[in-house]
Amino acid sequence: MRLHNSYTNQVEEFNTIEPNKVKMYVCGPTVYDNAHLGHARCYITWDVLYRYLNFKGYDVTYCRNVTDVDDKILKKAEAEGKTPEEVSKYWYQKFSESMKKLNNLQPDVEPFATKTLGEMIAMNKDLISKGYAYEVNGDVYFRVKKFPKYGYLSKQPIDKLESGARIEIGEQKEDPLDFALWKKDEKFGYNSPWGIGRPGWHIECSAMSRKFLGKTIDIHAGGADLIFPHHENEIAQSECANGCKFVNYWLHNGFVTINKEKMSKSLGNFLTIDDMLKIYDANTIRFFILTNHYRMPVEFSDEALTSASNGIKRIQNAKKGKGVDESIDITQFDEYKQFVEAMDDDLNTSKALAVIFELANKANKDVDYAYTLLYKLASTLGFTFNKISISDDEMKVKLEEISSELGEKYSSIDEIIEKRNQARTEKIWDIADKIRIALDKAGIVLKDSKEGTAWELKS
Repeated sequence: MRLHNSYTNQVEEFNTIEPNKVKMYVCGPTVYDNAHLGHARCYITWDVLYRYLNFKGYDVTYCRNVTDVDDKILKKAEAEGKTPEEVSKYWYQKFSESMKKLNNLQPDVEPFATKTLGEMIAMNKDLISKGYAYEVNGDVYFRVKKFPKYGYLSKQPIDKLESGARIEIGEQKEDPLDFALWKKDEKFGYNSPWGIGRPGWHIECSAMSRKFLGKTIDIHAGGADLIFPHHENEIAQSECANGCKFVNYWLHNGFVTINKEKMSKSLGNFLTIDDMLKIYDANTIRFFILTNHYRMPVEFSDEALTSASNGIKRIQNAKKGKGVDESIDITQFDEYKQFVEAMDDDLNTSKALAVIFELANKANKDVDYAYTLLYKLASTLGFTFNKISISDDEMKVKLEEISSELGEKYSSIDEIIEKRNQARTEKIWDIADKIRIALDKAGIVLKDSKEGTAWELKS
């Protein structure tokens, strides 16, 4: 398996620190607002990596942090007359719901910054004692020039960084390049050896990664926007505090763009995940993201999402035959080998999807093993097969068609089924048949059983 290491800017053979074990850290959300499509791109990408590493047989520990103490959270709390805890708790719940709706797996470890303050303080004390950090009136700063490799990840020479560095009002740095490890904050702060304050953003990830994964980890991943200064600062403070290499493989996903601009809250051009899910289902959003290589920018458009919707329907509409046969050894087939070859090549998901499309074609030609292999490989990419799903807008159109056919307004399929079941109970067979025919014309198949009547879209 080969992965692109942002630190060396090379695609490298993936070798783990411990045999068959992977320690993987992903920078998680700052919980103060809705997650958007850019977040979906990031967390779907690393969800696929997590799934694939497990598929390959690795014992993976996936840690994704939650930043629940931050300037943005405090600003929102003051604006809404709430406590920071109330704000972060509410938005963390919203974020978790969005991740679940996207079918992202829960990380093995999901630490909160406010629950790891002791480890952050300990790391800051280590840095101070080693001369890499200093305290000024309750603030603690990292001495950037004490770390010769600073700027290597972001490929920025120190003199270029110096020319753009500034000291903000209230800061008392020795050097404009130095960054905050701890901030004095007597209103919203916590006890520390330097008085009441709160952690700098960067120290959070270093402390949580060290606590839950160890001093050196296999993979650290996140969005490309985090390379500088966040990940650059993480490397500096971690390697200086720990006295060893921090990360073996740095992985970064590209931006989601709208009109060639990065999607972000600061630019005001973002689409929330919840809003997207009102129009497109989770499989469609995942397909849209995986059609592109994870390191490349993805340009959002309705046309691209419509194309993705059609693509996922091709996969989900494949003939199931006898369903998934667990007795089949999927590793014997060429399509399996092609899928693994694609994913081993720096997660080439577009090539992997091409293999899945080929299996869909074979399933429709009644090739015995095709649907089993299709199901298992597509599931490895995080696609679900519970029921072919459609957007709210598509369902609205179907309901209008059925209502027109039946001459009566309906607001849901379940309501229509209830009307049919009532007609059957009363033995009004012509009405029951008329409803069934109207549903069939709209592409909805009814399945009667002892447990009741279920429905699904025609495949």
